[in-house]
Amino acid sequence: VQLQACGGGLVQAGGSLRLSCAASEEPRSRYTMAWFRQAPGRDREFVSAIHWNGGTGGRTLYTDSAKGRFTISRDNAKNTVYLQMNSLKPEDTAIYYCTAQAGLIYSSIGNPDAYAHWGQGTQVTVSS
Repeated sequence: VQLQACGGGLVQAGGSLRLSCAASEEPRSRYTMAWFRQAPGRDREFVSAIHWNGGTGGRTLYTDSAKGRFTISRDNAKNTVYLQMNSLKPEDTAIYYCTAQAGLIYSSIGNPDAYAHWGQGTQVTVSS
C-alpha cells in the first residue's frame, strides 16, 4: 500500500492543523494506520494510531502529549486517515509521517520498526 500525507504547514502556538493520509488501496482487515513524528536530532516517535478491524469502528490510541489535543479519524470511502491537531505547541514541530501495517499486535502499535509502509512526511512548524 502506498501512502500520501499532506496538510502540514506553519501555524502559531494554539492553532490547528489537519493532516491527511490517503492510502492507495483499501486497508485490509486488521490494518493499523498511525502517525509518527520526527523532530531534528530526535528519534521518530509515535503520535496516534487507529486500528482498522474492517468494520465501521476502529480503536484509537494516542501518546500522552497528544491526548486531549489530537484526534485521529478515518474516512472509509476515501481510504484516508486524518489527524486533527488542536492547541498546537512549539514542541509539536516535526515532520509527521503516516504509516500502515497489517496484523499488528496491540503492544507493537507504538513501535516504528513494526511498520513496513510509510508516507513521505509532511512538515508541521509551530511558532511561539
